[in-house]
Amino acid sequence: MTAGRSMQAGTTGAGEPQAPGNPQAPGNPDGPVALVVDAEGLVCPWPVLKARKALNTLAAGAVIEVIATDPASYIDIPAFCDTGGHVLLDQRRDGPRFVYRVRKGAGD
Repeated sequence: MTAGRSMQAGTTGAGEPQAPGNPQAPGNPDGPVALVVDAEGLVCPWPVLKARKALNTLAAGAVIEVIATDPASYIDIPAFCDTGGHVLLDQRRDGPRFVYRVRKGAGD
């Protein structure tokens, strides 16, 4: 699944959450990104499970960025936010990748 993928600096190679390179980048009105969740190459339900795991380590109001390649994530991540009480701040496509910014709700 992820074999043969080159690792970028700061990745663990296992799709674990990692600290972002520049969370205070311009155009980031929703606050700094606490964690970047690399779910590239993973299929349903793994992008949602990795997002949930990352959010469980953070305080309410924290923001994560999820990067996925599974087209089903375009439905799954918003549904996860709705049912989990989280806020989907942004959802966009970047080539073959889907990028989501999620703010943790107070319910977890």
